[in-house]
Amino acid sequence: MLNRRMFLATTALVTGLGLPVLAQADVVKIGVLAPVSGPAAADGQEMVNGAQMAVDELNAGGGIAGYTFELVVGDAADQSAAAVATAAERLLGDRDMGAIVTGYASGSNFEIEMMAEQEMIYLVSANSAQTRDIISEDPSAFPTIWSFTPSFDAYNTGVLPVIEGLAESGALDLPEKTLALISSDNPYSKTIADGLVESFEAGGWEVTVNDLVPFGEVGDWRGFLAKVRQNPPAVVINTDYLPGNAAAFMSQFMEQPTDSLVFIQYAPSVPEFLELTKDASSGVLYNLLGGTLPTSASERSKEVIGKYVAAFGNEPGAYGPALYEEVMMYADGLAAVGDPSDRVAIGEWIGKAEKDTAAGLMAFDPETHLALQGNENIPLQFYQIQDGKRVLFAPEGYKDGEFMTPPWME
Repeated sequence: MLNRRMFLATTALVTGLGLPVLAQADVVKIGVLAPVSGPAAADGQEMVNGAQMAVDELNAGGGIAGYTFELVVGDAADQSAAAVATAAERLLGDRDMGAIVTGYASGSNFEIEMMAEQEMIYLVSANSAQTRDIISEDPSAFPTIWSFTPSFDAYNTGVLPVIEGLAESGALDLPEKTLALISSDNPYSKTIADGLVESFEAGGWEVTVNDLVPFGEVGDWRGFLAKVRQNPPAVVINTDYLPGNAAAFMSQFMEQPTDSLVFIQYAPSVPEFLELTKDASSGVLYNLLGGTLPTSASERSKEVIGKYVAAFGNEPGAYGPALYEEVMMYADGLAAVGDPSDRVAIGEWIGKAEKDTAAGLMAFDPETHLALQGNENIPLQFYQIQDGKRVLFAPEGYKDGEFMTPPWME
């Protein structure tokens, strides 16, 4: 990998002779690499909103170190390799680009290599398993790449203890240990699904159904649900992260619900999910790593969400606040270093920083460049949709409500 990176970096240097790394202008451009069209467009637009909110705030305050900012969007579209590479290359080709931020672009995070080859600041908020796998081979080769999300290992192992804890407390009737699971064929969803299967089986559970659907828009889940209804499990899990897909799944589950706890990975956190499902989603569970903390548990979260609502008229999901915080972290690094063209120094400053964010105390593991996970840093949050509202019921120190028996199980 290093030989390839050195070759590409040398090639970029040769082809770019005579051009500065960053033009010494008063305006520094910040790129947003996001799926602003396609099935994940709701997330993508929220990413742009969060980054724009930060840029507007910084410019209104007179800028940083003598520089003001301009936002440039690169559309990752359907998140295919071709779409992401094209958008990334366009952003990287801009001489005034100081940093690129994202929630997620590709599923594999292959674009991290592109960013590192040009020593571009790249702050990312998802697919941390892929980020870790790329960076941990040689952390020193990626001084400008940092993940605002901790290791996704907690997604693999954290669900079972919470479900069994609910049963032990008497809040959930769990007559047997059976699980039906379906995932989408992309690195994010499938990695989490595989980890959940391993975790549940190690805990003595039987996985009665384990299906996989192609990545993309899925409107019909009835084949999987027919299997669920033939032999109703105690728990049903869907790891497809697209809110439209998850909304269709929940609506079709409610056509003939089984006496099963339903857990959907990530998608219910997106405002679009609630808009599509309305009352049909009341009772469903989901979790978040790096998600915005409840305003009751975090003054920073209250501040950022308040700004977002004032700017855009609706409450955000996870990615509006995340991209706002990414831009603000870059701005802090620029203030410390003073020169936007010294991206390596800014990246190294970010890697050593600690900052209170809407998701918790942000600090980074130097070996993986992932955010640190834990109740003192970025906690794994568990939510339940209750009458159109998201209620955080775990962990204990952050919760703003209690788990309730889903209405279809009463």
